[in-house]
Amino acid sequence: MSKQHDASDDGGIPAAVAPAKRPPLNKYALACAVLASMNSIVLGYDVSVMSGAQLFMKRDLKIGDTKIEILAGIINIFSLVGSLAAGRTSDWIGRRYTMVLAAATFFAGALIMGLAPGYGILMLGRFVAGVGVGYALMIAPVYTAEVAPTSARGLLTSFPEVFINTGLLLGYVSNYAFHGLPVHLGWRVMFLVGAVPPFFLALGVLAMPESPRWLVMQGRIGDARRVLAKTSDSPAEAEERLADIKKAIGIPDGVGDNDDDEVVVVDRRNKQGSHGEGVWRDLLIRPTPPVRRILIACLGLQFFQQASGIDSVVLYSPRVFEKAGLTSDENSLGATMAVGASKTLFILVATFFLDRVGRRPLLLTSAGGMVVSLVTLASALHAIDRLPEGHATPLAGVSIAAVLTFVASFSIGMGPIAWVYSSEIFPLRLRAQGCALGTAMNRIMSGAITMSFISLYKAITLAGSFICMPASLLPAGSSCSSSYRRRGAGAWRTPRSSSAVAITARTRKMDTMGRRSPLS
Repeated sequence: MSKQHDASDDGGIPAAVAPAKRPPLNKYALACAVLASMNSIVLGYDVSVMSGAQLFMKRDLKIGDTKIEILAGIINIFSLVGSLAAGRTSDWIGRRYTMVLAAATFFAGALIMGLAPGYGILMLGRFVAGVGVGYALMIAPVYTAEVAPTSARGLLTSFPEVFINTGLLLGYVSNYAFHGLPVHLGWRVMFLVGAVPPFFLALGVLAMPESPRWLVMQGRIGDARRVLAKTSDSPAEAEERLADIKKAIGIPDGVGDNDDDEVVVVDRRNKQGSHGEGVWRDLLIRPTPPVRRILIACLGLQFFQQASGIDSVVLYSPRVFEKAGLTSDENSLGATMAVGASKTLFILVATFFLDRVGRRPLLLTSAGGMVVSLVTLASALHAIDRLPEGHATPLAGVSIAAVLTFVASFSIGMGPIAWVYSSEIFPLRLRAQGCALGTAMNRIMSGAITMSFISLYKAITLAGSFICMPASLLPAGSSCSSSYRRRGAGAWRTPRSSSAVAITARTRKMDTMGRRSPLS
């Protein structure tokens, strides 16, 4: 008998057990996550293309800055229609067809904006595209979380953010590629290019399987079992996930366990929340203390993510670079492409470290980097204001570096973790509508900030605008990191840790027992 064993028998500290080896990435789940996230490319494109297009629209349509900032930011307010409807729609027609609907609205919105004869029709096009933004923001993380195996959930649920940033970069590339066209034509081509991808994306989404949770909600247990068998790391995990979903829906144990082709009739009384019934009540009107904490954490993180001013940088970086001394369209749009490249590169870094390093360290690093870069940017812009024209060239480089550092810092933590957290933390029965509320908060804040940014910097200067933003990042980092700590840091670092098992067990208990069962 070993000394380690003897120590355990004598009440000593048992020997440490080596952690289980991480299973290889499930390629089928990876393909599903990639396809589900493809709508996010168009989402990012529709947002960022406005960054350069606004320069030429202002000259062509003879509209002022107030109308420009409303047109640029209103898409986020319009997206509330899609984000609030997406939860119920996805429960009603399925996750897959909701993604097709998002692609269709993107297609229509791009055509309307590209062919618009005036400001009013442009606003209509922004409304249609905004609905698609709301649908895409909500449904991709939910679908991915429902098909992803536990070992890769953090990696796969960060994919929508990766593809959003890819779309942002493509929008900036489009701005630069078409800025040499005649003024009346260039901005229209920028928007019309965005109508091409949605058609092919809709066809690709139709090749995906439906979410196993939605299939169980329809009583299609055999289909759900086949999907889970392909997207799980082992047959045992597939059966465990299926059992969890059945309990959350209210299907008794043993039903559908033997016949793979079995379709069961789900009693409407047991189908609580399968089409949204009772979910809004349990989220907003009579939530249990655990649900209330989850909702506050989700809404708070989404609020602070946008209060950081990231979308102002995405939409108005050409103006920032113009203020820093890059006065030509070619130079300012070229520097803006560097912003898109930095944001996209570092979101890839976050994607591969989410499950290895953990959410909390990345979130704290992200918030710290954003604060430092915003203070540096504000200081450089303030100094430029005080120098004679043509004497601020070194400070122009500092300003550009600060913007690149800001978006990079956002991408390694605050950007992806807000969406990963929202899709992971809600119990299964509340997940679709809970994520919809988080998306709505995100869009409200984004719209409020982007629709007022030009007016704000004209009132208090660009330096003053950027110095206001770091204040929102300090409570975001501290409150969200303490939330992760309360739930067990190991749970967010290693999916197979004991803390993760305990949290998963408590979440399952809440799913299966309803409102009166505590999460912690």
